[in-house]
Amino acid sequence: MPRAPHPTWIKSAAPPRGFPPEAVADALDDAQAHGARIFGIAGLQGSGKSTLAAQVVALARTRGLRAATLSIDDVYLGPGARRRLARGVHPLLATRGPPGTHDTTLLCATLDAVRSGEPVRLPRFDKRTDRRLPPSRWPRTGPLDLLVFEGWCLKTPAEDEAALVAPVNALERDEDPAGTWRRWCNAALARDYPAPWTRIDRLLWLQPPGFGVVAGWRLEQERALVAGRPAAGPSAAAVERFVQHFERVSRQALRCLPGIADRTWRLDPARRIVR
Repeated sequence: MPRAPHPTWIKSAAPPRGFPPEAVADALDDAQAHGARIFGIAGLQGSGKSTLAAQVVALARTRGLRAATLSIDDVYLGPGARRRLARGVHPLLATRGPPGTHDTTLLCATLDAVRSGEPVRLPRFDKRTDRRLPPSRWPRTGPLDLLVFEGWCLKTPAEDEAALVAPVNALERDEDPAGTWRRWCNAALARDYPAPWTRIDRLLWLQPPGFGVVAGWRLEQERALVAGRPAAGPSAAAVERFVQHFERVSRQALRCLPGIADRTWRLDPARRIVR
């Protein structure tokens, strides 16, 4: 059974300021206790997984560990590849993020290099230009003791075919009425993602109170990025539509990951750890 969080950090402050130091130390202690070279942090959009990953790496370095972060976002397909998918399969595949819009071959090669103790260049994706940086600009590391790998759908299994029939939101109802897009993404999740998931040595799941908080969390993130320039940020309606691209797999994660992850931290709507 996963260990319960230490009571001194239950309901402590959480992102955007960061998780409490005791929680960060607990996560790193768990990774080290189990000899994890690849430590995964899964969480839906806005849950604080990137913040926590950076905190764990910073603490690991103070302990003398060679540590770095990698996000599943760093292996997004570029706009050209997504446009080809949009033309050949379904227009919704122009939007990056859902299963099938990542380069899982590159991801596996990167994780394997870390696990083997080789020097490695870690891919990086620039969301401002919607392009992966050229390899010459990827950070180069020596052999790593710890890679903290974070992503919204880590180890989420595909759904059964019967679950794909009914749309889960307005996006699927109106823009994918035949179910082509969601079936293609589900098939990609079943086919291409188990291989990188097997490279994860230990997984922490940040469990939100439900999918209903995700749009608000995402909107907070977007507004923080354009602080002082509110007109530059997306509207609430745009964010609501965007997160619908992820709703089906997110709900599958909510159902399945508490039973798959090695540890689960349950978060309240303010992203505080409550259990």
